[in-house]
Amino acid sequence: MIDGHVHLEKGPLTVAYVMEMVDAAVKMDIDTLQILDHTHRFHEFEPLYTTVKARHPLQAAWLAKKGKDSLLDYHRLIEQVKALDLPIHVDFGLEVCYVPEAGPFLSDILPAYPYDFIVGSVHSIDGWLYDMPFSQELLWQKQSTDAIYRRYYALVEQMMRSGLFTQIGHPDTIKLFDWWPAYDLQPTYERLARLAKEKHLKMEDNTGCYYRYHTKDLGLNDAFLKCLLACQVDIITASDAHYPRHVGAYLREAEAKIRALS
Repeated sequence: MIDGHVHLEKGPLTVAYVMEMVDAAVKMDIDTLQILDHTHRFHEFEPLYTTVKARHPLQAAWLAKKGKDSLLDYHRLIEQVKALDLPIHVDFGLEVCYVPEAGPFLSDILPAYPYDFIVGSVHSIDGWLYDMPFSQELLWQKQSTDAIYRRYYALVEQMMRSGLFTQIGHPDTIKLFDWWPAYDLQPTYERLARLAKEKHLKMEDNTGCYYRYHTKDLGLNDAFLKCLLACQVDIITASDAHYPRHVGAYLREAEAKIRALS
């Protein structure tokens, strides 16, 4: 079993903390672990967040707490861990907060290190974070739900076409607060499934929203998941763990659901 999305974000960039994640994975019968962190952890990626910071002081204050670590320290950690004899296979990558205007910047910085994988995720919509507690007031209560969804999925599609990523993070997490559009999402799901197949992208079936935000869906929406399966897209199960105790969370259930819908 694979856990394709595990963060070090809540701990130090040390071998000891990585081993806590590895030990947790072993206990969950996971044989492949993909470890990453958000780009906002690293000060080298500050240019990605210019618009987000400018939109509102609450967003700027949240980001002011980030960006305290260096990519160089992360790279050193990767090399240290890869030199060890581990009980399971461990890969290292990044979760990039995709914004379209940063394409040239990302094209320069991402190839500078041989990551095992690169996850692209949309966490903001034209500078507005959509998944924070304050996002309800700043975004969801002020803009049309239909407009938010249309723009979100347009950004996801643009991200998928960018050629920058090997994996798409939590592609339908826009649903996390249970706001839903009035229009039919089926054509969107079908279009993204075809695109994922065309671009050879892994699509996450990510359980993070289920245990953190208590969404109704275990991972991907059933309709979206069925489209991905119909197009024979490579689906990767992912816990989005931010703590060792969440490694592998609900992945057995996610795998069972994939089998049931196949």
